[in-house]
Amino acid sequence: MDFRDTGQGADDITAGMMTDMLEKVTEIGITEIYPLRCERTEKQHYKKERFEQIIISACLQSQQFYFPVLHEPIALSEMLIHSLPNQKYIAHCMEGDKQLLSHPSGDAALLVGPEGDFTEQEINDAAAQQFIPVSLGNTRLRTETAGVVGAVLLR
Repeated sequence: MDFRDTGQGADDITAGMMTDMLEKVTEIGITEIYPLRCERTEKQHYKKERFEQIIISACLQSQQFYFPVLHEPIALSEMLIHSLPNQKYIAHCMEGDKQLLSHPSGDAALLVGPEGDFTEQEINDAAAQQFIPVSLGNTRLRTETAGVVGAVLLR
């Protein structure tokens, strides 16, 4: 899924996990959400109306005055060439040089991969589009947890 603000993008996950993540990233203040379709995406179901109701409820609960835009699912390859902020990050679990994501100034986009992570090719494709590889901490996180942690670090 891509999240922007500050937005975030994360791969499709189960409806319950997606509901939890949408609720939390909305309360945190993410402004755009792009569900991603990656090579390892398993779920193909997308209940936009239901997810939008979750966002509305989270906005009311957290007294947010701005409703984040929930986009239709998009292929990672399309997302990589989409108009995005200059600060673009990809969180993944593969070894290599990564910086800890830490409160960027201004708008930023963060890609969070599916269960099983991005493929090496997807990470290379993102790097070719100037996405900076980042870590979200010292532990391996599930997709929905990574989305929430990423949202906190973006804000």
